[in-house]
Amino acid sequence: MFKGLDNIGFVGIIKGLVYAGLLTGIYYTAYTWLIVKDWAREDYSASMLIPLVVLYLIWDNRGALAARPSKTSWLGLGVMFAGVALFWLGELAGEFFTLYFSSWLTFTGLCWLHLGWRKLKTIAFPILLLLAMFPLPNFIHGKLSFNLKLISSQMGVKMMQWLGMSAFREGNVIDLGFTQLQVVDACNGLRYLIPLIILGLIIAYFFKTVWWKRVLLVVSTIPIAVFVNSLRITSVGILYPIWGPKVAEGFFHDFSGWFIFILTVGFLAAVMGILKLLPPKQVAKANPAMHDQTNATAGLCAEVPDSEVSKPQLSRPFTSKFLSTPFMAACCLLGLNLAIAMGVEFHATTPMIRPFSEFPASVAGWQGKRSSMEQKFITELDLSDYTIINYLNQEDRSVNFYVAYYQSQSKGESIHSPATCLPGGGWEFEKAGTTQIPVPYGDKDAMPVNRAFMQKGDTKQLSYFWFPMRGRVATNMWEMKLFNFWDALTRQRTDGALVRLITPLYEDEDVQDADQRLVAFTREIVPILSDFLPQ
Repeated sequence: MFKGLDNIGFVGIIKGLVYAGLLTGIYYTAYTWLIVKDWAREDYSASMLIPLVVLYLIWDNRGALAARPSKTSWLGLGVMFAGVALFWLGELAGEFFTLYFSSWLTFTGLCWLHLGWRKLKTIAFPILLLLAMFPLPNFIHGKLSFNLKLISSQMGVKMMQWLGMSAFREGNVIDLGFTQLQVVDACNGLRYLIPLIILGLIIAYFFKTVWWKRVLLVVSTIPIAVFVNSLRITSVGILYPIWGPKVAEGFFHDFSGWFIFILTVGFLAAVMGILKLLPPKQVAKANPAMHDQTNATAGLCAEVPDSEVSKPQLSRPFTSKFLSTPFMAACCLLGLNLAIAMGVEFHATTPMIRPFSEFPASVAGWQGKRSSMEQKFITELDLSDYTIINYLNQEDRSVNFYVAYYQSQSKGESIHSPATCLPGGGWEFEKAGTTQIPVPYGDKDAMPVNRAFMQKGDTKQLSYFWFPMRGRVATNMWEMKLFNFWDALTRQRTDGALVRLITPLYEDEDVQDADQRLVAFTREIVPILSDFLPQ
């Protein structure tokens, strides 16, 4: 019926299909998000090619793989256990990168279990390259993107000034006198950096030279990407007086992006050419005797008739080969994981005590005026309820109050930290950190909040923000994710909120005055919030 497939090959195909079904069931939502959402982002659109590159690299190593026998290694099952543990951490905390890394660990563990360490080492680079399929965690992506935009802006302004242009920078906004250019996400450098690093890794893999030259080649991709991106910004500044706004948008913008990436590849090739000229220029060749011995061994193996090699294997019954101990152990682990994931609800929704539409506009002498967000932002934030109120005290000093509530936080639907969206637009953080303010919260006499001082030109603002989490207060995303994990596991709850206060610094006051105003407002607002947020 399956002519052309021996029993061993047929059993391997069936086992592979079983594993594929189990892994698909476990990681279906994560990989759906990866394909539909993450790979649709221009920063990571090139990552969809990684599986094809990996398949080619494995095919390129087919001879070395065939030369080494497979050997069961139970260490692979331990790696799978680590992957399963990370799955639950990511699933309950609502963190996609943890799920992606979990899937990679589980797949690597399966390969290790069935192939053995020696055979796995043969394809170690392709296996590691699979990690390039996944986008960076949001907090790393946001900070790296923001810093690259700043560096690119700074270098672009320096180049324009060197060319005699009048250019000044405030954050990511470049003032050219006749117009202002904002270095937006499309120019953040990551769209060159990530594909260029991946390309550098692949080139270094095939670059037959000493290890330190390979490392230098990969490391060089970072300054190349940043420098070339600053050239793109400079070119926009130079061409803007001639062509107008269209040089920064549409066809011109996209074409310049492709042209700049080709330029980065040219720089990378130049670096490789320079490294070739540096000593040592040649890699020490393998021992000819050992090479001959390897060929002889391969020749002897080739001369053994297939019937003699396969005879002991064919003597085993089909069920014995299929229901092997490693296969059954792996299936039990993955099957149990899938059954729990599909059969237990860990993210029950928790409604608010009262809707934010009832939040008072008058609070202890503060008079507020409500405002709203555009629907596209509400959709993007995936929140359950929110309110924005701009309060004024008797001295006409304002505090902007924003609170967003999430009935349930899950993958792709969780709280967005202001630390990733407050910077930019010309604003610069000068001070940021966590501070304790004397506001009773729960059984504690003080409450931790994030404190951020921002400046844009002569305009200064002070911001407090924190995350009420089911009777606790979190101040960073890691803490919030761990609370979500534990409460989903023990209480089936992942609801939470974000509270953000912003006040300007007026001309006749300093930072201490703004701190006192926010502390006084926080003392009044926290007890009221407890009437709306479930504990």
